[in-house]
Amino acid sequence: QVQLVESGGGLVQPGGSLRLSCAASGSMIGINSMGWYRQAPGKERELVAQIISGGSPDYADFVKGRFTIARDVGKKMVFLQMNNLKPEDTAVYYCNAKTRTLITPWRDSWGQGTQVTVSS
Repeated sequence: QVQLVESGGGLVQPGGSLRLSCAASGSMIGINSMGWYRQAPGKERELVAQIISGGSPDYADFVKGRFTIARDVGKKMVFLQMNNLKPEDTAVYYCNAKTRTLITPWRDSWGQGTQVTVSS
């Protein structure tokens, strides 16, 4: 079983910054990628940024130049630095990891989500 625990959400004014963190734990034997998705009210969940093992970070167009993803492989953590936040960034942000265990193939694991609200 794999657990992902996020932290760092909150309320921030437009133009402000937040840093999200996610820690993976459990009986996984491999992590292929870690990343962040978000879901705003009435909208589908969408990819924000991800890092595939051995690859470069991948960003959604709407966050390029504002958000930075980083991964600590040894600590099984992923971070999302969000700068110049806009009201349209308001959403629940979910940590995602593609993991496998001794008894399960590669599959998606999700955190519980952390609320990010950008408002004046």
